Amino acid sequence: MKSKKNVLSHFNDKNGRALIKALLLGLFALNRNVKAQDVLVPLPQSPDQTPSALQAYQASEMDVFAANKTQTESQPFQWEALTLRPHPFYQFLYGDGIQARTNQLVSTTIQQISPGALLEMGSHWTLDYSPVWTVYSNNKLQNTFGQTFKLMGGTAYNDWVFGISQGYTDSSSPSVETATQTRQQAYNTVVNAAYTMNSKMSLDLAVNQNFVSADQFSSYQEWSTLDWLNYQFWPRLNAAVGVGGGYDNEDASPDMAFEQLQGRVNWRATDKISFQLHGGVEDRQFLSGGASDLINPVFDATIQYQPFEQTKISLTGERVVSASYLQSSQVTENTGVSADLNQGLVKKLFLDLSGGYQAVKYISSNISPSSSVASRKDDYDYLNAQLSCAFLKRGTIAVFYQISRDDSSQAGYSFTSHQVGFSIGYRY
Repeated sequence: MKSKKNVLSHFNDKNGRALIKALLLGLFALNRNVKAQDVLVPLPQSPDQTPSALQAYQASEMDVFAANKTQTESQPFQWEALTLRPHPFYQFLYGDGIQARTNQLVSTTIQQISPGALLEMGSHWTLDYSPVWTVYSNNKLQNTFGQTFKLMGGTAYNDWVFGISQGYTDSSSPSVETATQTRQQAYNTVVNAAYTMNSKMSLDLAVNQNFVSADQFSSYQEWSTLDWLNYQFWPRLNAAVGVGGGYDNEDASPDMAFEQLQGRVNWRATDKISFQLHGGVEDRQFLSGGASDLINPVFDATIQYQPFEQTKISLTGERVVSASYLQSSQVTENTGVSADLNQGLVKKLFLDLSGGYQAVKYISSNISPSSSVASRKDDYDYLNAQLSCAFLKRGTIAVFYQISRDDSSQAGYSFTSHQVGFSIGYRY
C-alpha cells in the first residue's frame, strides 16, 4: 500500500516540486477566454488574490516573467488575522466612435473612479472588492455604478490541494457585441482540486458554474467541467490529456450541451522562453431548433520570451466557443491572436505596446452549422500604446492611446474608435 506523503514533502523533491507548480498553473483562474472585444480602454487587472498559504504552490517553473511581489512587502492596515490592502484607481480618457446605440457613434470624455481593496483573512482566504463609478460628458451615455468582487480560498492536505473561488461582476459600458451601452451581470463559481499521484503523475479536477445576464438581451446559466491527467517528462516539460463537458440553460430558448477532448503541453525551453499549449475538439449539441451538432477546434497557446531583463514579449492565440447573450439559441465562435511588448526604458519608466485581432461568428440553432452560414460575422482589431511611471514604490501613473475597430456584416455594428487619456493608481 502506498504510504501517504504530505504535499510539502513532494514540494521539497525537485521533480515533485516542479510537478506541483505545473499542475497549479490554473488552479485559481476562471475560465480563460479570448480577450473581450472592448470598446473602451479596459481597467487594469486586480492584484494577485491567491491566499498566502498557497502562493508557494502557485509559482510556476513555466513562467518566464517574475511575479510582482510589491504588495506583500508591507501590511499598512492589519488587525489580528485580517490585512487590508487598498488599491485605488482613477482613469480619464477622451474617445470618439463610442457606441451609444446601434447606428449612433458619439464622442465623450469618460472618468472612472475605483477605490478598491483586497482583504486577506488569515492565510487561506482573500476577498477583493472594487466599486467603479463611471461618468460620461455626453448625455447619450448614462453615468453608472458598477462593482466586482472575488472571494478565494484554498488549502493543502496530504497529496491534495483544494481551491474555491466565487466572483461577481456588475458593469454597464458600450459593448461591441450589442452595439449599445449594456448592463451585464455575471456570477462565477469555481471549485478545483489537484492530486499528486507520484513524482511523475497528477490530476487536475475542476467544476465551474457561470451565470450571465444582460439587460434587454438574453441570459444563460452554464455548468461545466474539464479534468486533466498530467505526466511530467522533465522538471520543465509536462503533458496532459483532458476530458470535459457542460450544459447551457438559456432563458426562453433551446438549451445546449457540449463535450471536449483536449491535450496540453507546457515547456520551459530555456530561462528566457516558454511555450504553453492546449487544444482539442468540442462537440456542441443544440437540444432543439433543428440545427446539427457544431463541431469546432478549440485551443489556447501562449509564448513568453524575455531576451533582456527589461524586455518582456508575449504572444497568445485562442479559439473558444461559448453561449451568447445577444440572441437566444446562439453561440459565438471566437478566434483571436494578441501580442504584448513591455519594455523598461529609464529608471522607473515603462513602455507597453499591445495589439490583437479577433474573428467572431454568431451561430444560431435555427441555422444549420453544416451549411457554414453565420447570422453575423465580425472582424475586430485593436492597438494600445501606454507609457507608465512608478512613484512612491507602489504608485503608477500612465498615459495611453488606443485605436479599436470592428467591421461587422450586420448594419449598425461597425465602428472605429480613438481614445487618449491618463490613469493613476496605488497598490499596497
